[in-house]
Amino acid sequence: MPAYVPFVPLPLDQEDVRYDYGPDSSRSPGVPRGFTVELRWDSTAYPGTSRKVWIHVPAAYNPAEPAGLALFQDGWWYLDPDGEVRGGIVLDNLVHHGDVPVTIGVFVDPGVFEGVEDPVRRKNRNAEYDAFDDRYGAFLLGEIVPEVRRRFAVSDDPERWGIVGGSSGGSCAFTVAWHHPDRFRRVAGFLSSFSQLPGGNNYPALIHTTLRKPLRVFLQAGHRDLRWNEPDHNWLAENLRVAAALAEAGYDFRLVLGDGGHSPNHAGVLLPDALRWLFRQPPGN
Repeated sequence: MPAYVPFVPLPLDQEDVRYDYGPDSSRSPGVPRGFTVELRWDSTAYPGTSRKVWIHVPAAYNPAEPAGLALFQDGWWYLDPDGEVRGGIVLDNLVHHGDVPVTIGVFVDPGVFEGVEDPVRRKNRNAEYDAFDDRYGAFLLGEIVPEVRRRFAVSDDPERWGIVGGSSGGSCAFTVAWHHPDRFRRVAGFLSSFSQLPGGNNYPALIHTTLRKPLRVFLQAGHRDLRWNEPDHNWLAENLRVAAALAEAGYDFRLVLGDGGHSPNHAGVLLPDALRWLFRQPPGN
């Protein structure tokens, strides 16, 4: 059966575009709310930093049946029920309707140096998210995930583990899965900052020369993302290069290209469908 997409006229102005949210991004009558646990975390992987972590547990969670896991970077931006992405609301709706298996959302803020007054030096976000190594993934697996598993039953199946992020958090999510495909096999990157990786974006070459990893990848790019018409450090171009490499290498991959600039609005609108697609089951399962 073909999938029919409703007609929507293309906007003439590609700069100032906002997408309307679907029903899964708002509280729905009859959908029970999950609960959220808030933690403060002082990291050993990033000495001197502290951060907040929110663990969102859908109402259908049963300790006798281990849940899947979805880790979101820029924690509160992605969890805030009044924000652009509304990750907890989305999980509640999708789990309740059976669109994804029961999945616990873990929303991790980037670290800050509490004693530093300078607002730039205080933030450790770029040091954590823009790095091209396994340090941040090791932090999640060595510190955050064990704390989640201490409190809740989590499946060992890596096909049920996802990682999500936007901007630098998007390229970070891809880097974590690239280094740890034994744990994270579902990746969503929105307007990912591949252009900010130290030494440049090596992923297109690596994807072509590395044995294909067992990843399923959802990417979103924007026609008017940062430096979209510049010859270097071009967010749009680098996302397209990664997407093309994934397609040519035969990955289970999807790209959504939209209008607008470097805004989380489109990511929030897409999140329900992205999670459905990432965690979909083969026919008959």
